Amino acid sequence: MHCLATFETTHMALKFEKICLKRGFDVRIIPVPREISTSCGFACRYPCHLRDAVMETALGSKIEVASYHELEDV
Repeated sequence: MHCLATFETTHMALKFEKICLKRGFDVRIIPVPREISTSCGFACRYPCHLRDAVMETALGSKIEVASYHELEDV
């Protein structure tokens, strides 16, 4: 299982990745999977055990996350 954060804009996705990487989180920008629809087209993938820390980081950094998701690994 892995988690994703989706965004309305590419700018927010890039900002999220940059700040999370600075904090040592294992994040990576990926295309939004087909089963999830956003206007941006990018998501950030991260391990689910980091969910709370990632959400707090986004909130504290004023990053606008459209939604958070859990997906099964395939």
